[in-house]
Amino acid sequence: MKTYDWIVVGAGITGVALAYELAQQGFTVLLLEQHAVLQGSTRYGYGGIAYWAGTTELTRQLCAEGIQRHRSLSEELQAATEFRELDLILTIAPATDPDPVAQSYQQFAIPPQLISGATAGELEPLLNPAAIAAALTVKHGHVNLGALTAAYTQAFQRLGGEVMIAPVTALQRPTVDQVTGVICGQDAYSSGHVAICTGGLTRSLLAAAGIPVRIYFTHAELIEMDAADVPLRSFVMPAVTQRFQLEASASTAELDHLWDQPGHEPAPAILDAGAVQFQDGSLRVGQVSRTLTDLHTHIDPVTSEQAIRTQVGAILPALKDLPGTWHHCLVAFSHDHLPLIGEIPGIHGLQLFSGFSNPLAIVPPLAHRFAAQVIGKEDDLLSQLSPARFN
Repeated sequence: MKTYDWIVVGAGITGVALAYELAQQGFTVLLLEQHAVLQGSTRYGYGGIAYWAGTTELTRQLCAEGIQRHRSLSEELQAATEFRELDLILTIAPATDPDPVAQSYQQFAIPPQLISGATAGELEPLLNPAAIAAALTVKHGHVNLGALTAAYTQAFQRLGGEVMIAPVTALQRPTVDQVTGVICGQDAYSSGHVAICTGGLTRSLLAAAGIPVRIYFTHAELIEMDAADVPLRSFVMPAVTQRFQLEASASTAELDHLWDQPGHEPAPAILDAGAVQFQDGSLRVGQVSRTLTDLHTHIDPVTSEQAIRTQVGAILPALKDLPGTWHHCLVAFSHDHLPLIGEIPGIHGLQLFSGFSNPLAIVPPLAHRFAAQVIGKEDDLLSQLSPARFN
């Protein structure tokens, strides 16, 4: 049986980026994915790169490294990622005082500029200026996540990396404190190290092996609209987003036990109305986020879709009735909005690379740093993201 240096579980954006960087360092790598066509947040992501949004020395550095990587990734990976920079318009709701909202953004590495509703309408002609009090604007990166993931995968395979479609059903654990590979149904694959890059499935996958981790997930809902002759120039989002507060509220230590039981909703659902258009003319609009603890749960698509269309339509009327399909996927997060990266305490050979709340801005540099540390380049930055910080 072939033994690999690394097995990377999950071929979404985190897994393919990490597999590529490990292969770049000369390691033999097996990349495992349970779906032949991706079904998670990589498939339905908006592709935004909030490189301006660093608020600490750590996140500012990673965002700066991330945008530099994105600007050169198409050339490095020898495939178009559809990288570009758009105007981000952060809408401020009517009857809201714009000044405190603008002040709350002054902590960011590149603070967005406060503009009037009329000026926002000039930047984005589809915007309804009467539906907002004002807006903030800043440049925002954007890629096609499908194209970026395919580019990483192809580059990984050119380096000799192997991709296999197979669900991981268990971990190989010869002793309680060691992982030496994975089991996929009747087949076993051995490796020196296993990296878990499974996003919203991470908690349940590791819980089945008796390994607790403080990674959570939302059920994110959006509408994918067909290519339309309706040019949306910018990336539109609300300035006062509810998602990060939802994540923080639902992932306190006191509520952690609820996530291992079905039937709970640690925090009420929210809807942050926004939209982006891809270069092929298709759009993604949304999004509803729900902290439902069941991986597989029934959500009424009709009611949810109508809520999204109503709120997005108030801001961008031309999009309200465009043909589209409601989708939902899992989105991983941690309590402090930072990913969990590194070896799980007490279990040799098992690494985490998951829990990203702002993935596209920081996944490329963190994957690069992770692989460099594996070959002996100690990285104090990565130590700040260790899973041990929640112990």
